[in-house]
Amino acid sequence: MSLKVRMMAWWQGYDPADVEKLLARKAALQQSNVPEDPPKSPASPAKTAPDVSPEDLELPFDPWDSNRVEIAQYIWGEGYCGPGGPEHVISVSKLLALSPEMSLLEIGANLGGPARTLADKFGAWVTGYETSERLVKLANEKSLMAGMAKKADIKHFSTEEVDSFGRNFDRAFAKEAFFTIENKARMMGLVEAHLKPSGLFLMTDFVLGSDNVLGKESYRQWRESEQEKRRPYMVTSAELVDLAKKARFNIRVSENITPTYIDLINKAWAGADKVAAQLSRQEDGEALLQALLKEAEFWSLRRRMMESGDLQVWRLLASKKSEKPSMMSNW
Repeated sequence: MSLKVRMMAWWQGYDPADVEKLLARKAALQQSNVPEDPPKSPASPAKTAPDVSPEDLELPFDPWDSNRVEIAQYIWGEGYCGPGGPEHVISVSKLLALSPEMSLLEIGANLGGPARTLADKFGAWVTGYETSERLVKLANEKSLMAGMAKKADIKHFSTEEVDSFGRNFDRAFAKEAFFTIENKARMMGLVEAHLKPSGLFLMTDFVLGSDNVLGKESYRQWRESEQEKRRPYMVTSAELVDLAKKARFNIRVSENITPTYIDLINKAWAGADKVAAQLSRQEDGEALLQALLKEAEFWSLRRRMMESGDLQVWRLLASKKSEKPSMMSNW
């Protein structure tokens, strides 16, 4: 099936794999009705594009090869790797009440887009942590070019090995980062330990709609998707809230923002056909088009799971308890 047809199938809400099977069955049926005349010349074998790039083989544990990074910039915007650009980040982060005197710890900094946005809008000093070495390198290059090397500094870390963030912060932020962390309780405790008294922690994350989702085939397909090379470790929203409470956080806001997130996805991918046309004119266009298709299919699957209610996006705002609480509600 051609790339164009696969893109059209994805955009119209169909699974490209199902469409491909349907076309194959149709072709087989048509062939069975054709007279068995021998072909005049042997058919040439069809050429197929490789499923993986050389960089996929070089970096098997980092899902962000150079093609995927470039595609992310086309779809989500400069410095971003997923839904929600500067306007969205500013909107959700108003709950943190940031100011130029404050420092902010960010878990899952990606290309540093949110860090630079928050530093630029509110004047805060952001230290971001990211597991992809490629993204860390590129993020710091972008911060340097923007004149924000110190105000939006991105560091590499391992979520399961880090034991300190070096200092305490006024605020903490995590944008769809905790769902890939296996030991969430440990990371939640680390964030709490590195927040100053009464500090705020804002997070948005993917959660399960219910425990029943774990047994569904659609969940297995998404969890084992090629793009999800870092395996998701999913919990429900209630379990996520409970983890925060056990880390001695007070929960101020707990809300489902899935409809907003789906809207962000739809708006970003609305121009995918124009991106595909632009990529096709580039020298390395074929590889980039394949990366675009893989990313489109990945987000199509994720969107369908959200539309079904199996996957949700949750926003939590939690505050660290003061060392000497003055209100009974803190306990």
